[in-house]
Amino acid sequence: MHTKRYAFSAEEAKAKADLEKYRTLGGWVEKPDDMQAPLEGAVSADVVIIGAGYAGLSAALELADKGARVVVLEREFAGFGASGRNAGYLAGAIGIEYELFHKKVGAGTGAQIVRFYEDAVSFVEGKLGEYGIECDYLRSGIIRAAIHPSQEGRLRKGMRIGAELGFKSIFLDQAAMHARGIPPAFLFGEYTAHGGTLHPGKYVMGLRRAAIRAGVKLYENTPMLSYSEGAMIKVETPRGSVSAPVMLFSSNAYTPQNGLLADKIVPVRVSAIETEPLSAAQLKSLGWPGREGIMTAHWIMESFRLTPHNSLLVTTKRLQSPYGSKTPNVPAYDSYSELRGALHDRLPSLKDIAVRACWSGYVSAANDALPIVGVTGAHRNVYYTAGCSGHGLAPQSLVGHLLAGRILGADHPFLAALQRKVAPILPEPLQWCATKAALGLVGILDGRTNRKARAA
Repeated sequence: MHTKRYAFSAEEAKAKADLEKYRTLGGWVEKPDDMQAPLEGAVSADVVIIGAGYAGLSAALELADKGARVVVLEREFAGFGASGRNAGYLAGAIGIEYELFHKKVGAGTGAQIVRFYEDAVSFVEGKLGEYGIECDYLRSGIIRAAIHPSQEGRLRKGMRIGAELGFKSIFLDQAAMHARGIPPAFLFGEYTAHGGTLHPGKYVMGLRRAAIRAGVKLYENTPMLSYSEGAMIKVETPRGSVSAPVMLFSSNAYTPQNGLLADKIVPVRVSAIETEPLSAAQLKSLGWPGREGIMTAHWIMESFRLTPHNSLLVTTKRLQSPYGSKTPNVPAYDSYSELRGALHDRLPSLKDIAVRACWSGYVSAANDALPIVGVTGAHRNVYYTAGCSGHGLAPQSLVGHLLAGRILGADHPFLAALQRKVAPILPEPLQWCATKAALGLVGILDGRTNRKARAA
């Protein structure tokens, strides 16, 4: 009897080892040592919040500061979802897709939306100081970079629309990119000095500590099983319940599973890989002294940033939308492989560095890639926010704060701007087919750009 043997090349073996570094929690957070106890028994509050990410915790902090009794229910632990898995870009209007919304909403509303995104960065910067959150924030600015000359037209069009709506950015030509020490694969780009990069896990855990300190009742390991509407809303959990006159959903991509927003948002899985820390020699070979956050001008962007501990984080590249708004916490090996290829294409001096971790997580997206914010219910007391489309760190922090203000009776023009009319999500299976087709098409377009850049 002969045993079949498979021989792997050194590169194949290395790739296999890299892709086995999957982490179910992502690379930024660990389960807290001070896990808050699950809810047991019946409790009451002025506001019950579902989801302890940036939006939920920001809302809870503002409500508690104004004297409200706040309960936050979290299925896992604060920061488990997108708030603990993102790339850590504190970015404003450079992250939005103007062509998807500017003609539909008009110049006035569009300008308010741009201002909302820009103010969100300043809002977070202020809260870092107010709550004493140390999260390795670097005011490096953000670059949206092209990897091939064919991307210039779309990039400049976005800059032009942004400028018309009040967004301030500058074009960096190849000489300006070189002067900044940006790796040469990134040919030219749009730059804003507003914002930068931070450690998203430290940020969300800082919000968590501040909320607990402020008297917010945070119940972790407490999924919502159901809720009943009325003048007094009642939320059922496995071992208890919460009654409150107001409810806020801040559960992002998980919200459709709770019976809300299935007609407004689609959960989308994004992925990331992180390398081992770079040596001094590798950092020197890379250049990049300003450590700006870089996202590419692809239809589905790639993002590249150096972390506080000198590893390199590469994210997105391929998006996946599961059927029926499901959000399984499973690896996405094809995505990790593509991210690894993008790392080698853009930064060939790091082709030998090992991957430390791979992870995936879910964001939610509306048809115009802007946040979905509003209130529903017969008594107009069920509030919601979702639809960050992968750019939610700053915006969702501010939205949570603004929704808390609305609950307390202080409305804001930003909320009116965000409550624009949005094309509804199709019912399944049509939505899954449409999303898969759209992602497939832009994947083909991005693949063509990548082949051109590789040939050049």
